[in-house]
Amino acid sequence: MAGETVITVVGNLTADPELRYTQNGLAVANFTIASTPRTFDRASNEWKDGEALFLRASVWREFAEHVAASLTKGSRVMAQGRLKQRSYQDREGQNRTSIELEVDEIGPSLRYATAQVTRASSSRDGGGQFGGGAPRQQVGGNGGGAPAQSQEPWGQPAGNGGSAGGSGGDVWSTPGGTYDDETPF
Repeated sequence: MAGETVITVVGNLTADPELRYTQNGLAVANFTIASTPRTFDRASNEWKDGEALFLRASVWREFAEHVAASLTKGSRVMAQGRLKQRSYQDREGQNRTSIELEVDEIGPSLRYATAQVTRASSSRDGGGQFGGGAPRQQVGGNGGGAPAQSQEPWGQPAGNGGSAGGSGGDVWSTPGGTYDDETPF
């Protein structure tokens, strides 16, 4: 939408995402991202932390459930979304304003960690885009080793009828494992 302020924030979650449900049954996850700028001080020859930005963020619906199941306190994330300003009155009757991030996309930063991405099944449409629903990201490391199970493109586990030389809907495979230059669609 025109006129919206879209930003990308890289930082760490200050607590586990808080998953709640509205009276209508819609899931919402709220969390805070702490983003601290670092600069190199040549005089002392060391890195110095700047003043941290604490930004409240929220996600809705099935996306909220994925975030709550995948991210935890301390997780380094990259989040992109729209800044929203909200005005309200506090308990003392004072007018207050808060700025929050309505997250469109979020994921773990792989700068200092590894992540295993698995596709979550969609409850809405029985599969979602590419037949697997929205991705679910599990943050953490397995010691930097290989994933627990091999994966084909789009996050589908190997052996689900999508390996080379087999059938099962893989447009790049041909029976018997022979290939030609003709695009199969």
